[in-house]
Amino acid sequence: MTPPRLLEETDPRAILRGGLPDRYLNADDIAEIFDVPKETVYQWRKKRIGPPGFRIGKYVRYDPVDVQAYVTSRKDAERDAA
Repeated sequence: MTPPRLLEETDPRAILRGGLPDRYLNADDIAEIFDVPKETVYQWRKKRIGPPGFRIGKYVRYDPVDVQAYVTSRKDAERDAA
Protein backbone atom coordinates (compact mmCIF):
# COMPACT_ATOMS: atom_id res chain seq x y z
CA MET A 1 0.00 0.00 0.00
CA THR A 2 1.39 3.37 -0.96
CA PRO A 3 1.39 6.12 1.66
CA PRO A 4 -1.42 8.66 1.32
CA ARG A 5 -0.80 12.05 -0.20
CA LEU A 6 -1.27 14.77 2.36
CA LEU A 7 -2.75 18.14 1.50
CA GLU A 8 -0.51 21.10 0.74
CA GLU A 9 1.41 22.39 3.72
CA THR A 10 0.88 26.11 3.08
CA ASP A 11 -0.60 26.82 6.51
CA PRO A 12 1.85 26.51 9.45
CA ARG A 13 -0.94 24.95 11.54
CA ALA A 14 -1.17 22.16 8.94
CA ILE A 15 2.42 21.14 9.66
CA LEU A 16 1.49 20.51 13.28
CA ARG A 17 -1.26 18.13 12.10
CA GLY A 18 0.96 16.12 9.79
CA GLY A 19 0.11 18.19 6.72
CA LEU A 20 -3.64 18.06 7.26
CA PRO A 21 -5.73 21.23 7.34
CA ASP A 22 -6.87 22.78 10.61
CA ARG A 23 -10.56 22.09 9.95
CA TYR A 24 -12.87 19.12 9.71
CA LEU A 25 -12.51 17.22 6.44
CA ASN A 26 -15.24 16.04 4.07
CA ALA A 27 -15.39 13.06 1.68
CA ASP A 28 -13.78 15.08 -1.11
CA ASP A 29 -10.82 15.87 1.14
CA ILE A 30 -10.41 12.23 2.16
CA ALA A 31 -10.56 11.12 -1.49
CA GLU A 32 -7.87 13.66 -2.39
CA ILE A 33 -5.63 12.77 0.55
CA PHE A 34 -5.70 9.05 -0.23
CA ASP A 35 -5.88 9.52 -4.03
CA VAL A 36 -9.00 7.36 -4.35
CA PRO A 37 -12.43 8.00 -5.89
CA LYS A 38 -15.01 9.57 -3.59
CA GLU A 39 -17.13 6.42 -4.02
CA THR A 40 -14.32 4.46 -2.34
CA VAL A 41 -14.53 6.79 0.67
CA TYR A 42 -18.28 6.10 0.86
CA GLN A 43 -17.65 2.34 0.69
CA TRP A 44 -15.03 2.55 3.44
CA ARG A 45 -17.55 4.30 5.66
CA LYS A 46 -20.27 1.76 4.84
CA LYS A 47 -17.90 -1.15 5.60
CA ARG A 48 -16.31 0.68 8.57
CA ILE A 49 -12.79 0.12 7.29
CA GLY A 50 -11.53 3.64 6.57
CA PRO A 51 -10.78 6.62 8.75
CA PRO A 52 -13.53 7.22 11.31
CA GLY A 53 -16.03 9.93 10.48
CA PHE A 54 -18.94 11.50 12.29
CA ARG A 55 -22.20 13.12 11.28
CA ILE A 56 -23.11 16.76 11.59
CA GLY A 57 -26.74 16.69 10.53
CA LYS A 58 -26.78 15.02 7.13
CA TYR A 59 -23.08 15.66 6.49
CA VAL A 60 -20.17 13.36 7.31
CA ARG A 61 -16.99 14.99 8.55
CA TYR A 62 -13.57 13.65 9.51
CA ASP A 63 -11.34 15.00 12.26
CA PRO A 64 -7.77 15.47 10.94
CA VAL A 65 -6.41 14.01 14.19
CA ASP A 66 -8.45 10.81 13.61
CA VAL A 67 -7.29 10.63 9.99
CA GLN A 68 -3.66 10.93 11.07
CA ALA A 69 -4.19 8.24 13.73
CA TYR A 70 -5.76 5.98 11.07
CA VAL A 71 -2.73 6.44 8.79
CA THR A 72 -0.38 5.68 11.69
CA SER A 73 -2.32 2.53 12.60
CA ARG A 74 -2.22 1.33 8.98
CA LYS A 75 1.53 1.92 8.82
CA ASP A 76 2.02 0.03 12.09
CA ALA A 77 -0.13 -2.86 10.86
CA GLU A 78 1.91 -3.08 7.63
CA ARG A 79 5.16 -2.97 9.57
CA ASP A 80 3.98 -5.70 11.97
CA ALA A 81 2.84 -7.90 9.08
CA ALA A 82 6.26 -7.68 7.38
